[in-house]
Amino acid sequence: MTAHGAATPATGRPHGARYTAEEFTAVYGAAPTGTWAAPGRVNLIGEHTDYNDGFVMPLALPHTALAAASARTDGVLRLHSGGADGGIVELRVDELRPAPQGGWAAYPAGVVWAMREAGLPVGGADLHYDSTVPTGAGLSSSAALEIVTALALNDLYALGQEPQRLAQLAQRGENAFVGVPCGIMDQTAAACCTEGHALFLDTRDLTRRQIPFDLAGEGLRLLVVDTRVKHELGDGAYAERRAGCERGARALGVRALRDVPYAQLPEALDKLADEPAVQALVRHIVTENHRVEEVIARLDEGRTRAIGPLLTAGHASLRDDFKISCRELDLAVDTALAAGALGARMTGGGFGGSAVVLVEEADATAVGAAVTEAFAAAGHAAPRIFEAVPSAGAHRVE
Repeated sequence: MTAHGAATPATGRPHGARYTAEEFTAVYGAAPTGTWAAPGRVNLIGEHTDYNDGFVMPLALPHTALAAASARTDGVLRLHSGGADGGIVELRVDELRPAPQGGWAAYPAGVVWAMREAGLPVGGADLHYDSTVPTGAGLSSSAALEIVTALALNDLYALGQEPQRLAQLAQRGENAFVGVPCGIMDQTAAACCTEGHALFLDTRDLTRRQIPFDLAGEGLRLLVVDTRVKHELGDGAYAERRAGCERGARALGVRALRDVPYAQLPEALDKLADEPAVQALVRHIVTENHRVEEVIARLDEGRTRAIGPLLTAGHASLRDDFKISCRELDLAVDTALAAGALGARMTGGGFGGSAVVLVEEADATAVGAAVTEAFAAAGHAAPRIFEAVPSAGAHRVE
């Protein structure tokens, strides 16, 4: 947590639980009941597998969305963000209806709607938000916003919901209220990650395993390269990729692509020979699930450096089969590898956002400098590069 009065790297504004509580008081005229935090995430491996019932392996970032909040008794929901223009958004909880809509407030409003739809006695609330999770960087700023809202309401209304259930409700809100067909990974990462670990999640049955991931103890670093770009092509491409995966599953007679064994991939691809675009999507999902399993095996064996080639192979698959990379992401990955990185790949939905780079501690500065120089030479805006430190999931801030 950034200390009170410290400037956030994302906005240059002060950030911290105490500051967020003070902002709440300035906005609403009374002190909040409490303040909560939920992190952004990077996905180490397992991209676009979550909506295919597959395997993912995210870790929480130290960057957080903070919410200072108090309950209301009149059914009014008031939302305010220190990082957004437009003042207070005021809604009535009993009038919330699903409708694809823009704007940041749709995400917390969708959480409230989903909780009430599930029969939970959520009433009104005042909430003020602040965040250091970069938006548009593929680091799940929206899931952090959703989960910090869900956790605050869970505590304010003594709902007794477990973190995984809060993640499911948040996903429901984003799917049905906001209209984004996301999987469960981002919300689960924000709700359930633990410090010093990567989270292995089976997105079908939601079983979880915390995998020790002490990079510093092994002389390693995981860098995040935020390209600071988001190409418009990505807006509808996520839904297109999801629909293509579902079409592939139907053609193969399976519930989801998770059910295609890696050893039987050649036979599955033969069945899809007449649909090369779907064939490529299937190849990525099946091989990506296998890569997650391989990463876990190597981490369990204490061979953390050996996961590097798997990260790089994942990027090639996302670039060539899923076709969701872009020139900035490819430049970041290729430059990092040429400068000595152990492995690198894009992370997140694609068409911009961020890459993750596994490096020896001694090489971190040089690799970061090489990427920055390559961006300048290509005429791109300077990337934002920072270390991904496996951090805690959502929690109340004392």
